[in-house]
Amino acid sequence: MRTFGLALALVAIAVQTTHAEWVPGDSLRDRREVHLRNVRQLTFGGENAEAYWSADGKQLILQSKRGELLCDQIFVLEVATGATRMVSTGNGRTTCSYFFPDGKRILYASTHESGAECPPTPDYSKGYVWKLYPGYEIYTARPDGSDLQRITHHDDYDAEATLAPDGKRIIFTSLRDGDLDLYTMRPDGGDVRRVTTTLGYDGGGFYSRDGKRIVWRASRPETPEDQATYRALLAEHSIRPMALELFVADADGGNARQITRNGAANFGPYFFPDGKSVIYASNVGDAKGRNFDLWRVRDDGSGLEQITFNDTFDGFPMFSPDGKQLVFASNRNARERGETNVFLADWVESVAP
Repeated sequence: MRTFGLALALVAIAVQTTHAEWVPGDSLRDRREVHLRNVRQLTFGGENAEAYWSADGKQLILQSKRGELLCDQIFVLEVATGATRMVSTGNGRTTCSYFFPDGKRILYASTHESGAECPPTPDYSKGYVWKLYPGYEIYTARPDGSDLQRITHHDDYDAEATLAPDGKRIIFTSLRDGDLDLYTMRPDGGDVRRVTTTLGYDGGGFYSRDGKRIVWRASRPETPEDQATYRALLAEHSIRPMALELFVADADGGNARQITRNGAANFGPYFFPDGKSVIYASNVGDAKGRNFDLWRVRDDGSGLEQITFNDTFDGFPMFSPDGKQLVFASNRNARERGETNVFLADWVESVAP
């Protein structure tokens, strides 16, 4: 809810005209999306996003606002059938869910203990902002939503949690020390360790497949004016996510390096299975900042490649456990304005020239 040759390449990109050229027989894929095949839609209607795989590749866990729901709740989706079930409480607002590697528990953040109603929407009179609801705490539960256990107990923003592949550490974002930083902890909430300390928002962290590294999005206000604006918004439990760059580091935060430097909103990064590249969403190709596509970049900031060419929104990519499929959220094929759905595609690594 953020110095390489890549920087010059991204700044030089012109505004794109991305009128879709859908492929017959694979009608949800644009012809330019050469790494995707057999794109299929898994959800139909509402706002569905942040769909992440179970370790066995049979299920996805996601946040969704659908039907009579007034704000996001957590659902589990069976990939083979599309059947879904709500696994959060139905109260408050939820975000950022994840499966434990053994499949015996799930992880998500929720505000339900602060009230059954949805928290108030952000005040956009100061521009587009993300709200950092103080009521967000992190919980684990069984896959059916039972045996709910709270694992953070700091009365401020704790959210954006994912798990290491071995299940031994959770990485999450917290405001507990006065800035939005990354932390890790055990699955029971113990042994909390701070990972980032630089002023600015650090969030949306994911581990590499071997668990040795992390990737995340971050803002880095540099001028006194930008820092003052950031702190003022933070005091109101808000941030303005207009410029988010991507970073990689060792799992403990050491050897951090920035891999994008384009001034755009880059988010939702996830390591490729081999750990050598990152797939992510960015609006870098749109001068108005409204169109987000999926992009690829190597972990040293080189090798930039555009993956999707939808003319509205593509985001939240994640490779399947076997690396053969990619799940992502998109506005493509929407029946109503603002509708976001979950899509699944076969991944094609080698593309003929």
